Amino acid sequence: MEKIKGMITDIVFQNEDNGYTVAQMRTSDDEITIVGCLPTLKIGETIEAGGTWKSHETYGMQFQAESFMPAVPSSVDGILAYLSSGAVKGIGAKMAKRIVDCFGVETMMVLQQSPEKLTKVEGIGKKKAAEIAKAFSEDRCMRNLMMELLPYGIGTQHCLKIYKRYGDSAMERVRQNPYALSGEISGIGFKTADKIGISLGIDMRSSSRIRQGIMHTLRESASSGHTYLPRTEAAAKAASLLEIEKEGVDEQIYEMALDELIHVENAQSGERVYMYPYYIAENGSCSMLIDLASAQLELPEEDLEQRLDSVEAEAGISLASRQKEAVLKVFERGVTVITGGPGTGKTTTINSLIKLLEGLELKVKLAAPTGRAAKRMSETTGKEAATIHRLLEMAYSEDEEVMLFLKGEDDQLECDALIVDEASMIDIMLMYNLLKAVKKGTRLVLVGDVDQLPPVGAGNVLSDIITSGAVGVVRLDEIFRQARESMIVVNAHMINKGEMPLLNQKDKDFFFIGRQGPIATAEEVVSLVAKRLPEYYNLDPVRDIQVISAMRKGEAGVTRLNELLQSSLNPASAHKVEEKLGRRIFRVGDKVMQTRNNYEKKWESEDGTQKGQGVFNGDIGYVFHVDKSDKALFIVFDDIKVARYDFSELDEIDHSFCTTVHKSQGSEFEAVVMPLSWAPPMLLTRNLLYTGITRAKRLVVLVGERRFLEAMVKNVRNESRYCALGEKLMRFIEEGILGED
Repeated sequence: MEKIKGMITDIVFQNEDNGYTVAQMRTSDDEITIVGCLPTLKIGETIEAGGTWKSHETYGMQFQAESFMPAVPSSVDGILAYLSSGAVKGIGAKMAKRIVDCFGVETMMVLQQSPEKLTKVEGIGKKKAAEIAKAFSEDRCMRNLMMELLPYGIGTQHCLKIYKRYGDSAMERVRQNPYALSGEISGIGFKTADKIGISLGIDMRSSSRIRQGIMHTLRESASSGHTYLPRTEAAAKAASLLEIEKEGVDEQIYEMALDELIHVENAQSGERVYMYPYYIAENGSCSMLIDLASAQLELPEEDLEQRLDSVEAEAGISLASRQKEAVLKVFERGVTVITGGPGTGKTTTINSLIKLLEGLELKVKLAAPTGRAAKRMSETTGKEAATIHRLLEMAYSEDEEVMLFLKGEDDQLECDALIVDEASMIDIMLMYNLLKAVKKGTRLVLVGDVDQLPPVGAGNVLSDIITSGAVGVVRLDEIFRQARESMIVVNAHMINKGEMPLLNQKDKDFFFIGRQGPIATAEEVVSLVAKRLPEYYNLDPVRDIQVISAMRKGEAGVTRLNELLQSSLNPASAHKVEEKLGRRIFRVGDKVMQTRNNYEKKWESEDGTQKGQGVFNGDIGYVFHVDKSDKALFIVFDDIKVARYDFSELDEIDHSFCTTVHKSQGSEFEAVVMPLSWAPPMLLTRNLLYTGITRAKRLVVLVGERRFLEAMVKNVRNESRYCALGEKLMRFIEEGILGED
């Protein structure tokens, strides 16, 4: 094996996931190409590498590195190049020059051994010197961590997250319990953690490994919407994952239940295996809903129908019979569900209910699952509406490890009525925490469209509550005259009934453009969004138009369309700072979305007058600043909330010029463009199409092949979920605790 030493002058290519790198290197007597697994390589870095010379038919002679070690750059030019590369957080090109001008060839020694001397450099005080010393140390530790973990398929971004969570002892923590990675580091699955565990000598049939496999199986099922798994299915899936016999898994399921790590529930259909939080949430939600629904409410002495007539007269409206029924039902039952599609008057019903309640001097609170839904509720009611998380006063434990709500059994909400919009988006965990904060005797009103997709999280809460018969339910089904003028509304109801929508009506708002194949479909989508729709309808192509696709992969999927739309709507420019991370490029001006709840993420307004915590799954924002020296970018959400993201956190963010239907739930856009191309039947469903088009306020354009539109309208396949809230609520009716309406 030959040894070479030199300075990296350029990174031609670097794969963030597997570390494969092509770089230019300057040795003492030549400029060469070096290739291989070199994950931590930086421009300006000096390395010693071992390997062999090989001739590439296109690129000529290359040094194929089999091993390498960073070497301390010894020349002033080498040190300057290394520090200017951004390798050390907080040092940019200008500061690097000032540091090297001050210390020359002693610079690296100062950084390693005497960082306090950095205060001699203009612009560096004690605080900045400490930050640079910390960043330099972290960079060294990170490199060592990456060298250890890359062989297991753990790429740069995940190594950064591991280091951020565990600090300098990261590798030691991984060796102690590699399986913790799959539960604590998002994006690292059981297979990867297991590969490390097996390499460390953990027995395939050890109880600790089997238990980790069972927990991973249950976590995965929850992320797919299930609150539990049948025991036979849980055991079979875990055994397949672990590559062992099912009997060994069954034994550990019962042992874990005895140790109260999981819960096994006996049911008529067989045994159910729950993670404890979901078991508690499902059963707790059931009992609290029953308590609220069966509460004896104090009825006002006034004639409610007469008071409602006055509300109608004051507002200059006339409620339909179902709308009146919905409003009055709230005074009869402790829990009421108001459901209906677009144009059926849910907003008018809510507004009339609020006026009636407030006219009776009853205190009303409004909430919704997401920030966008809460904002829209505020706009349509003229009243303050909060996210459920803010309503419940989300906080953290002292060690910041556990998210909790300050509102709950010990400090419940002070209101006579709580109205929650977009209730179809509420999963079982959020419903449980909400119900804990609702006093018995409070009127709980859940409003939503049950025909939309189920929540992203576990459970099918709104649907289960409705079908159980345990609470008051009113379905608004009359499309009002004004709404009938919108083909979006008309077609949504036609699709919901299994009828083909009316397309391309003159001077209307619902169109279909036929294109053959996903590539032609994608090209048409980009043309519509970038030019034709903004010009004809006076729309902002980034803020007003949302592309929604049924699937992530493929030429007309979310990933590819985001690449095409970014290139068209926000192309690279000398005036826009950008950062490349793997295949993705984040650029100032990009439209992005938070892809999972981050309760810890702090934000503040640009002027610093407002501060808060929490950015949630589906929140849309815009990149307005990229700080390469500080390795961070800044995103503004809801036009005021500015949140900082270290580059290591960018797996929480995705581009959202195009998004999935699930991610669009709870949002409204001026215009929606939906590509229709091949996807698995489980994605080409009626309720997915229905949910997508009902995100639009002014315009819907479907693009693609008509046969896929027809397939979606006919496909009533619903996402099947293992959840038992509805069944448990029904049991109370059978036992006579509650009567059906």
